Amino acid sequence: MSEFDEYETVAVEFGTIAKHVATLTISRPNARNALNGTVRSEVKMAIDALEETERDVRVLVITGDDDGGAFVAGADISEFRDRDQFDQREASTQPRIYERVADFPLPVIAAINGHALGGGCELSLACDIRVAKEGAKLGQPEIGLGLIPGGGGTQRLPQVVGMGQAMKLILSGELVDATEAEEIGLVEETHPEGEFEARLSELARTIAEKSPKALEHGKRALSASAEMNLDAGLDYELELFTSLFATKDMREGIEAFYEDRDPEFTGE
Repeated sequence: MSEFDEYETVAVEFGTIAKHVATLTISRPNARNALNGTVRSEVKMAIDALEETERDVRVLVITGDDDGGAFVAGADISEFRDRDQFDQREASTQPRIYERVADFPLPVIAAINGHALGGGCELSLACDIRVAKEGAKLGQPEIGLGLIPGGGGTQRLPQVVGMGQAMKLILSGELVDATEAEEIGLVEETHPEGEFEARLSELARTIAEKSPKALEHGKRALSASAEMNLDAGLDYELELFTSLFATKDMREGIEAFYEDRDPEFTGE
């Protein structure tokens, strides 16, 4: 038994979508894969283990159990009933799953195979790329409970869809279907049943074929663009770019280009 076989609400698989791709599936089918304390804890433990594993993982895909009929239907509201602000503050101590997913050093794809609401939408926003299946709905309906998003929605959503759309979604609580989500930039791609899985595999494989060092540096540089001014960002990009000249993968990529063949990256 490995460290990835010990979870109650999370399953981690390797190579099922594509080589060098790990899939983390949230599985609470009787609760539409809603986030409760156990899910949150086990997702964080799984990501910790993925960062430490000796397996050659280059892409992480996060999805929901198909039997749950959702990607993640939101937070488990039953946990809110008896909490006051002090209880919730303690339960919200960082790093939460959103920060752990966002900080994962390699690319993370949200495979939105069903509704992604509230905390589920926020979880998808913490990922780097979002691919949705037609029929899924996304949104931040917390306002209907007298709340606002508390998992990063007010901060990440405007960066993804712009301030006006974020205001509309958060203040109205309205949901959008996957097609509209693609139109406003909330997801990068939407595909019908039957094509969703094939495209997800193709995209994950295309990314995972690249140098893991370059993937990590590219993600770091892009993430920094949201936090740095242009001059600082350009300096940081140059630092990361030039550091890759010390890698074997860069030499392999250049030689493969001149030899007109596919490179074989090893992460060195």
